[in-house]
Parts: sequence; C-alpha cells; structure tokens
Amino acid sequence: MVNAQTDRLHEDDYSSEKQKSLYKRTLFIISISQVFGGAGLAAGVTVGALLAQQMLGTDAFAGVPSALFTLGSAGAALMVGRLSQRYGRRIGLSTGFMLGGIGAIGVIASAMINSIILLLISLLIYGAGSATNLQARYAGTDLATNKQRATAISITMGFTTFGAVAGPNLVNVLGDFAVSIHVPALTGPFILAAAAYILAGVVLFVLLRPNPLIIARRIEAASVKVEHKELVVATNDTYNNKGVVVGATIMVLTQIVMVAIMTMTPVHMSHHGHGLGAVGLVIGFHIGAMYLPSLITGILVDKLGRIAMGIASGITLLLAGLISAFAPGDSMILLVIALMLLGLGWNFGLISGTALIVDSTETSTRAKTQGTVDVLIALSGAAGGAMSGMIVAGSSFATLSLAGGILSLLLIPVIIWAAREAKQK
Repeated sequence: MVNAQTDRLHEDDYSSEKQKSLYKRTLFIISISQVFGGAGLAAGVTVGALLAQQMLGTDAFAGVPSALFTLGSAGAALMVGRLSQRYGRRIGLSTGFMLGGIGAIGVIASAMINSIILLLISLLIYGAGSATNLQARYAGTDLATNKQRATAISITMGFTTFGAVAGPNLVNVLGDFAVSIHVPALTGPFILAAAAYILAGVVLFVLLRPNPLIIARRIEAASVKVEHKELVVATNDTYNNKGVVVGATIMVLTQIVMVAIMTMTPVHMSHHGHGLGAVGLVIGFHIGAMYLPSLITGILVDKLGRIAMGIASGITLLLAGLISAFAPGDSMILLVIALMLLGLGWNFGLISGTALIVDSTETSTRAKTQGTVDVLIALSGAAGGAMSGMIVAGSSFATLSLAGGILSLLLIPVIIWAAREAKQK
C-alpha cells in the first residue's frame, strides 16, 4: 500500500507553487529512470531478431522476438496501469521495470543453454520493461497543467534518448564483453538491458515520493466543486470518449508501421552484407529519431494542436515506407534516412495521441484507461512484428515497407473525421 504519510498534502499545499514544484521534481525523477529504461528497451530492438534467426535457423520467424516482447508488454501495460491506478505510479512503474530486468536475464540464460522455450518465455517477461518505459510518460503529465501536458511527455521521452541511442551503438563492445564471460555475443545488449531496467526500477521505487497520480487526485478533489464536476462530465462525456478513441487509433497505427519495418531492418541489412556495427548504427539513429525530437514535438503538439501533429505523423511514416522500399539494400545513407523518418513519424503519433488520451480522461480513472490503451498499442506492435517476418519471407522487405507506408495513410481520414466532429459540437 502507498505510504499515506509520504503522499499526503495538507490543505495549504494545494497551491499552484507547490504543484509546480512537485511537477518539476516528478519530471526529474522520471527522466532519470528513462535514461536507464531507454538503454533497456534498445537491446531487443537491436539484436532480438538476429538472436531468433540464429537460434531458430530461419528468417520466417525473425519477427517472433519483437512479437513476443511486444505481446508481453501488452499484459504488462495492463498490469502497470492497474497497479498505478490502485497504488500510484511508484509501485506500478518500479514493478514493471524490475520484471523487464528479470526477462532480460532469462534471455541471456536461454542463449547460453540454447533453449527456445526459455527464450520465448523470457521475451514475454522482457516486454514488461518496454511497456513500463512507455507508461512512464504518463507520470510526467499527472501534475502538469493543460498547456504543459505534451511538453511533459516530450521531456520524459527526450531523456529516454540518452540510453536508447547508446545501447545500439555499444553492440560490438557488449558483444565482446559477453564473449569474454563465455556467453553468446548477441546476448551482450541483454546484459545491459538487465542492469538498466533493474536500476530504473530502483530509482523509481526509492525516489518517486510523493506519488504524482495520488497527489493529482487530491489537487483535483480540492479545487473542483462537485456540482461543477458533474456538469463537465455530463456535457463532455461523448467528446472524452471520442478523444480516447482517436488518440488510441493514432498510436496503434503508428506502432504497427514502426515495429513491422524496424523489426526486419536488421535482417534485411544482414542479407546485404552489413555487420553488427552497421546494424547498431542504423538502429541507433532510428531510436534517436524516436525520442530525441520529443523536446520539440511536445511544444509543437501544445502549440499547433494534437490534430495537426497526428496528420504529420501519417505523412512522415509514408515517406519512411517509400524510402525503405526503394532504397538499395547496400545504401547505409538511405537506410539511415528511412529509419530516422520512421522513428520521427512514430514520435509525432505517440506524443499527439498520448496528449489526446490525457486530455480526455480524469485522474480518477486515468491510469486504468492509459493502461488499457497501451495494451492495444502493444498488441498492435506484436501483430506488426509477427507479420513482418512472414511478409518478408513470402515476398520482400520492399513489400513490407510499402504496405506500412500505405497503412499510415489511414491516420489522416481518421483524424480529419475527429476534427470535423469536434467542430460540430
């Protein structure tokens, strides 16, 4: 249970200055944990498909690791959301990161004993880290004002960049370290993931006090009169539901496209003679584009609006799909550009979609709703990862990329429809 004394605010602590101070402190702590969390999630992205290809002996199931840890992240998203709803962000997020670290340790063990079953189970558990890394972005918004929400999301995601970019670019170093301790080279990034996720969990468990979601509920209860609250709920219920649906749709479609193309890029590159160092470089640029622009994206989402940036996401993903499809397999420059655009489009979609979700929920049910939406995002990523290997094995990487680009176009009519409906109200 949450420590009541730790998380309790006195009546005179509900001032805007106190809230501002707690908001900054929460962002700082979440940002520290995201540096570690970013390093943890990069392992599976960089070498997960290659490890599966090596252990399973076929490209057709190279997308299985991505599908499994994304599927695992679906269950973890629900768990973290429910734990956060009941006990606050500290318990939910720290538990999720710890499980991610345990999963990474399991992946290392499976490679050492060449156990496919242990690999599959461990990848499911490892997915908890990815889910928690995404759930942490919501914690930054708990104490933010309406005009700070997208910016708060962008700050936490921006700090993820430091770990997420470093991980892929340390593939060769981590591989050499793994060999030096007599474990397979491809498990090197998972050694980093285990340590990073566990450290992220410890940071949140020890430092995330007071619990931001619980404090946000108390601030809302103290500042909103019951009769006014009932009026707002009565008049905005339909709009809120629509906001959740549109935000979820944006994030689901961007996740499918991003995961599908990203998952098969390392395999595509290996077929064209690129080594692990080159793969790590391309994925590093991709992950950098997923998180580093957040510092600007959040401001744009708050200034230009959720709808405009959602449309920008669809257009950017289309460009990424087209370049991936038509770029020569031996062209590092074009692959880097394509994967950077892929990460940027995902970034636009995630931040604009997340802001819509936060705008459309109340603190009393927010964590539960956020966890449910992240389940859908994770399941869509699992589907994209699983299908990606089959599409490439049955056709080509170009076909997969084109399909992803075309799918991203569905974002535009959905967002325009939502904007038109909102104007009619």
